[in-house]
Amino acid sequence: MNPSKPVSPARTPVIAQIVRPGAPAKPDGAPPSDSYHHGALRVALLAATEQILLEQGLEGFTLRACARRAGVSHGAPAHHFGDVRGLLTAFATSGYQRMAAMMHSERVRAGPDSYAQLMSVGQVYIDFALAHRAQFQLMFRTDRIDETDPQFATAAQATFDQLDGVLARFLNESNCFDDAILAKLVLAWSTVHGFACLLLEGRMQYFFKGKSRADFAREMGQQMLALLRHALAAGQADAS
Repeated sequence: MNPSKPVSPARTPVIAQIVRPGAPAKPDGAPPSDSYHHGALRVALLAATEQILLEQGLEGFTLRACARRAGVSHGAPAHHFGDVRGLLTAFATSGYQRMAAMMHSERVRAGPDSYAQLMSVGQVYIDFALAHRAQFQLMFRTDRIDETDPQFATAAQATFDQLDGVLARFLNESNCFDDAILAKLVLAWSTVHGFACLLLEGRMQYFFKGKSRADFAREMGQQMLALLRHALAAGQADAS
């Protein structure tokens, strides 16, 4: 799959199964206001969504709670996003947009070496999950988001294309969907996703040995990705 290949809006993204939300939302109790410009209202509602998900999880999320946190009228979220699913889908979409942008930026910073780019994309995946827990977890909750939403599909596919593209380049392949290569793509994705999820769920503290979660994630992430290099390069005589 070519990273720059356009995606049909109706296509369900492979990975789904990043524009920053913006300034902090208004505290609960602030008087409702509909004085936001259209774009600012969207930003405020997405920021409120993030705060509520971090504090209360999906179980505590409602449009009324989001409106209250953003300091707007109760009808504003529904008017802007339609329903809870629409708002959560927009929030997940912004997460994919942000992650894809971070991956692209780090690939550029890594320079032309394909292995350095692969390492940078893997580390971005882990770093993003730790820095944006609520958003990262929602991005894979297919029961709560609309995968057929065109903007969501495009954003999710763009993120996946970064992973597919950097691995294909490392393996000197056009894409990673041939049967002989697909297992390596699944291995790479499963490694970073699984590690990130274990960190988020607090299943790695025993191994920290006095390190902060961020330091452990960075050091162990680099070691795991280095080990992964050999598994991915197996059978690829020309892999750099």
